[in-house]
Amino acid sequence: MSVRSHTRKLKGRAAERTRRTLAKIPGPSTNPATNLLILDVAIRGAALIAGRGMEKALLRTRYQREKAHAIVKGRSIVSSMAATGVARVATRSVPGFLLVTGGLLAKAVVDRSFGRRRSIRQGERQFAEQAEQADGE
Repeated sequence: MSVRSHTRKLKGRAAERTRRTLAKIPGPSTNPATNLLILDVAIRGAALIAGRGMEKALLRTRYQREKAHAIVKGRSIVSSMAATGVARVATRSVPGFLLVTGGLLAKAVVDRSFGRRRSIRQGERQFAEQAEQADGE
């Protein structure tokens, strides 16, 4: 028996043992579809919290902690939904990924065509508006 086939055999046994163990663990509901829904909501919530934390950390490299928090908090529902939709398109298929990547590259080229100072001012203005929206809530 080769090392590769032996390793595959051990992996298969471990996977089967894990499946049997997981099958014995009861979920919060007796309905497996409900358990999957609960898991999906929990994972998406955790991803959202982690994403916002990363956004704030990135913004804190340039802004004060309060300003970074206000910028993230002031994002509109429409822009959040648009970002979610674009991310979903990009992760569903290779053509979607290529379309989204091409669009982002085109946006970067357009931003660079404005010149560095003008592009920075435009971004600063957008962040200021987002921070004001957070303060107005």
